[in-house]
Amino acid sequence: MRILLTNDDGIRARGLEVLRSIAAELSDDVWVCAPDTEQSATSRGVTLYNPVRLKEHEECIFSVTGTPTDSVIVAMRDLLADHPPDLVLSGVNRGQNLAEDVTFSGTVAGALQGMQMGVPSIALSMARGFQDAQSLPWETAEAHGAKVVRTLLDRGWPDKVVLNVNFPDRAPDAVRGMQITRQGHRDFPMSHIVKRDHPRGGDYFWLTYGAQLSDPAEGTDLRAVYDGYISVTPLHTDLTHHAALEHLRQS
Repeated sequence: MRILLTNDDGIRARGLEVLRSIAAELSDDVWVCAPDTEQSATSRGVTLYNPVRLKEHEECIFSVTGTPTDSVIVAMRDLLADHPPDLVLSGVNRGQNLAEDVTFSGTVAGALQGMQMGVPSIALSMARGFQDAQSLPWETAEAHGAKVVRTLLDRGWPDKVVLNVNFPDRAPDAVRGMQITRQGHRDFPMSHIVKRDHPRGGDYFWLTYGAQLSDPAEGTDLRAVYDGYISVTPLHTDLTHHAALEHLRQS
């Protein structure tokens, strides 16, 4: 099985090292094509107005001067054009991609691009800040990642769907299992700004993306991770709200 890895935290990210370790348990034919610099929250951005450069770091490991989506496109259309991958894994992200996060996430976008190009794809993220704001237990993703991917490959899933995996920020032996979940919804605003005076006049802003615990519904990705489970959510690109569609048609 040929596996393509990408991420949105960049080619030097700790999470990509963890993902390489996970992939090595699944196959000896593993390729990496990831952004040269961090591309968090770039969603499905594609670089159209600047050239994208490809750099080889070592055998089968490359970076691009672009987004996660760029990385998958370049890998599929150039590096692996003659022998496409059988699986795309994107991550392991430094922080959760739950609820509304999935529409911001470059990690999820990398998996969506793989899916769009006909390859089964999984996004993987390591939650942080729920149990201990200071720690990020990479060993949890490393311990459970290959087993989770194998289980999902054995079960299979439909075309035009990606699987969004989130590991809880607990020690490996404290993980309570895996749950198949739906996308949740937070009950508080996530996006804020910090406004500051520029020394040469005017204002500038830092955009912040804060998190806090809420009370999510049972069966959601948020609840599963809060409760110490690995969450697996099937996602697709159809953003149509079907109830609203029918309402508007009948109006």
